[in-house]
Amino acid sequence: MGVPMIHMCLVVTLCAFQSSSVPVPDSLAVSVRTPVSVSGGHTVTLPCWLTPSQNAEGLEVRWYLGDQFDAPIMLYKAKTLEVASKEPSYVGRVAFGLKDATSGGLKTGDVSLELLNVTVKDAGDYNCYVSSDQHYDEGSVTLTVTETGATPLLSVVWKDNMMNVSCESEGWHPQPQLHWSHQKQDLTPKGLVYSTDASGLLSVHSWILVSDPSEVSCSVGLSDQGAKEARVRLESPPQPPKQESGSSAVGWVAFTLLLIAVLALLGVLYFKKRALFLGKGDKSGSDPAEEKLLQKDVVQPTDLSTCITHYVNVKLEETRNPYLKIKDGKLRDEYGPFSDGPEVTGLTAIKGTLGFSSGQHYWEVSLGNENVGLKKSWWVGVTNATVNLHECNIPLTASNGFWFLSSSPDRADSLQFSTEPNVLLPFTSRPQMVGVFLNYDSGELSFYNVEDKSLIGSLTASFTGVVFPFFNPGIGDKAPMEILQRTVENQFSDMRNSADPTQPETK
Repeated sequence: MGVPMIHMCLVVTLCAFQSSSVPVPDSLAVSVRTPVSVSGGHTVTLPCWLTPSQNAEGLEVRWYLGDQFDAPIMLYKAKTLEVASKEPSYVGRVAFGLKDATSGGLKTGDVSLELLNVTVKDAGDYNCYVSSDQHYDEGSVTLTVTETGATPLLSVVWKDNMMNVSCESEGWHPQPQLHWSHQKQDLTPKGLVYSTDASGLLSVHSWILVSDPSEVSCSVGLSDQGAKEARVRLESPPQPPKQESGSSAVGWVAFTLLLIAVLALLGVLYFKKRALFLGKGDKSGSDPAEEKLLQKDVVQPTDLSTCITHYVNVKLEETRNPYLKIKDGKLRDEYGPFSDGPEVTGLTAIKGTLGFSSGQHYWEVSLGNENVGLKKSWWVGVTNATVNLHECNIPLTASNGFWFLSSSPDRADSLQFSTEPNVLLPFTSRPQMVGVFLNYDSGELSFYNVEDKSLIGSLTASFTGVVFPFFNPGIGDKAPMEILQRTVENQFSDMRNSADPTQPETK
């Protein structure tokens, strides 16, 4: 009786012990799903699981990068997450994840890795290593991190009857593709240059030479995603400006047009601080003459958030213009007829005050509202003319000291600069509020769509003398133009760089 009872108790004890322990699998087989792609800033799961399904709670699970087996980014052992990560960049960003919505986690053999707030530096090969006392297996998951960069920035330089059109875009990962289109024909990019910033994001830069009037477009994008495109319409190369006595004409030292065309689909474009990357990367096969032409006098547009810190409240000059109706900072044309006919000219133009002889200054102009609609005829910019503009008898062009952005009289879907030749800036949405930024010392004049915080375009000129804000509400447009006023903290410091047009200029 005693011996059988002892045997029975032993069997019961062993059964109870086995039922309370996690079973150890007889073999291990790791399965993974690769590659995995994710956009920067998102959370991603790197799928890894045991086949067939079995409990992994009693196993060792090690995730590590490349050949860094002894430096895991996550280590699970003896039912404990011993190492979340020794790498500072992974601390607080790694945990077990689920390979799909029906997964039961570790109990069903799902040992997937969840990685939070992914950056481009996280891209690489991740190894999933699972082991027991008798067996082990591992698999590798390749993680690709994508970043969509900025809309291309186009710049144009005229030299010897040739137009050098440059295209650059930053903030991409992995390496983007750049395509040129000229007269609806694809072109091979010239001088294609890539560079990488400190965060691992890539920039791309290229240029083409154009000799005849046409529309040029540059698109940049990843192979499996939609590209971002910028377009510019170029007219004939400029001719030497005519010299007229008594005019305020100034010779251009250099002219560079920088612009961002609106995308086919509207997006909210935020500009970052950027640095030129000319001279970096592989330039094999490029023409030294083209490189010199491209790099000359290129000035990068200022970020809108920086421009706003230089806000000044511009007032309209107190002058009697019989062709304008002005009230409370709002202006529009008087009903005609006009001596110059239906074409918009200096008859309806007026200067702002005070003028500027140095420093950085920013102001905003409203171009209509929902009640009356948006303006279709307008000019906004700066001038160094000292006479009443409606009395000017010279063309109001850049070569004569009038630098401005305007609606296009020829194309309803474009804006244009007062340049020679005429350069059109296509758009898909007419701006309601335009911001104007003047950096007198660097020669930058930039224009912004304030509502979507995008750069419309930027030009570079050598300013001389006192430069005044400049406005023209156009002809036959019911929507008024309004010079917007703000409470400006730094107004006093900006006005120290201003000049009163009523005072004679010191020679």
